[in-house]
Amino acid sequence: MSRFLKHLSAVLAYSFIILLSCSGQQAKRLVLLETTDVHGMVMPYDYIEKKPADASLASVSGYIKSEGLKKEELILLDNGDNLQGQPAEYYYNFIDTTSRHLNSSIMNFMKYDACTVGNHDIETGHAVYDRVRKEYNFPLLGANAVDIKSGKPYFEPYTIIKRNGLRIAVFGMVTPSIPDWLPPQLYSGIEFRDMVETAKRWMPVILAEKPDLVVGLFHSGWDKSYDPAKNNYHQENGSAAVAYNVPGFDVILTGHDHALACDKIVNRAGDTVLVLDGGSRAEKIGRVDLIFSGKKQGRRLNVRKTGSLVSVRDYKPDSDYMSAFDSNDKKIRGYVDKVIGVSTETITSRDSYFGSSAFTDMIQKIQLGVSGADISFAAPLSFDVEIPAGNITVGDMFKLYRFENMLYTMTLSGIEIRKYLEFSYSGWFNTMNGPADHLIAFRTDQEGNPVVTGGRGRLKNQAYNFDSAAGIDYIVDVSKPAGQRIIITGLTDGRKFDPDKKYKVAVNSYRGNGGGGHFFEGAGIGRDELRSRLVSSTKRDLRYFIMLNIEKSKIISPVPLNNWKVIPEEWVNQAKIKDYVLMFGAARINKNK
Repeated sequence: MSRFLKHLSAVLAYSFIILLSCSGQQAKRLVLLETTDVHGMVMPYDYIEKKPADASLASVSGYIKSEGLKKEELILLDNGDNLQGQPAEYYYNFIDTTSRHLNSSIMNFMKYDACTVGNHDIETGHAVYDRVRKEYNFPLLGANAVDIKSGKPYFEPYTIIKRNGLRIAVFGMVTPSIPDWLPPQLYSGIEFRDMVETAKRWMPVILAEKPDLVVGLFHSGWDKSYDPAKNNYHQENGSAAVAYNVPGFDVILTGHDHALACDKIVNRAGDTVLVLDGGSRAEKIGRVDLIFSGKKQGRRLNVRKTGSLVSVRDYKPDSDYMSAFDSNDKKIRGYVDKVIGVSTETITSRDSYFGSSAFTDMIQKIQLGVSGADISFAAPLSFDVEIPAGNITVGDMFKLYRFENMLYTMTLSGIEIRKYLEFSYSGWFNTMNGPADHLIAFRTDQEGNPVVTGGRGRLKNQAYNFDSAAGIDYIVDVSKPAGQRIIITGLTDGRKFDPDKKYKVAVNSYRGNGGGGHFFEGAGIGRDELRSRLVSSTKRDLRYFIMLNIEKSKIISPVPLNNWKVIPEEWVNQAKIKDYVLMFGAARINKNK
């Protein structure tokens, strides 16, 4: 039955074409397919978890074959964030830099027509995305990523794709919030401009090309709450602002927010724009069925647009695809299975939510060692992962540290450090009035009960923003309101903690550029001033240094630093048991806790 429903729209589309043909009108069919935020899911295998995956570009290729879509009637587009997320990408980004990149080989094999650059693509640095861009057989788009010297787009602003006698304009943009997250050296010479103003500038140029359809391909999310009255243009997820304020688009394909959308918006000119967001990790495909008919009205044909989301899990991997990249798959599996050391302890990110944990503190220790800082801030970057005792492999390091962040050393005063921590724990813990309350801040329904989806309580805020500290000893009193909870008793090495003294602090580059708001909203440091606080940055990502440390040590015994605790302990000890169950569906708390 599900297969029937999936093909129903295509059948109706063909029926519509037949009706038009019988009436003597011209009718042409075209299909747009969008993938977005694939994050390295290029093979039906999760190289981090080391198990088969039921969604990948291999099944996207299988879907295209199963549909019998000919190139003349198909436009295949991608919305960015391809170069980060799995060891497959990391290997060709930084280990094997002489072979053709796996990502470009696969996208060329699938015959993509265009791709927009994503923020995680920029995160890999010039050497990687400039190299991949040259290898692509299609344009890499990003009109609002502008070369500072020339004032022209660093990437292609748009492309004209010719299919079935039609001219399709595809205009690409990326979220302008990249400077809030990434070190400037990763995008040196590039500035990221407002999406609405950029689209307004380029729309007349695009329309002068006399396209039959204008498509926006935006690595920026679909914000349904957008209010045109507020004119808030420069925002992370600005696709809705563009859709409403810049007439001319027929279809807008979005990404970045990992959400799903198949929606419509009426823009300020009264035209209806079809909007699709395909989610992430190649689990869904955004599909637009187009039927062009009738005589031209001005420069445009009549077009009927139908949007849908296709589940990739329903389709088998393409056998030709699998054969073409079998040797790459074997090479990557060999890389992730490489043993780099031995751990005497099992560590899990689950412990990180309730106090000092071996999982997060392992990162803290390495950050302090590499930077020579007085204090370190770190958070669990994976919500629920475990690294078992025994051999540690390269693949395990992608569990421990998900992103390719650099390590920053920055200066903060003692007062700013306390404010930073107050901000972190305000989004992490509730204010408790007794042992019956929840310790963890969950999303709540109208009755105040935690929202549960998929059998798990949903956190109110992202766990990767739950920064704890190392190098100082402190107490978090959750009986006190947010902003009044942190009591710093001293530095762990015995020195007195001085609120007025400047300290060197180790943080990842995402945080050091303002990600999460800890420096801005928490410590009260302005955006312009923040850059002046940077003392140094590593040239390689932090995961690289973690692997080096383990290889050098050979045998590690991760244990919690136990430099901080949450009080009142009687309340917290009861609350964390029920919260653990709510979060993970298990009553056991790790023995290290």
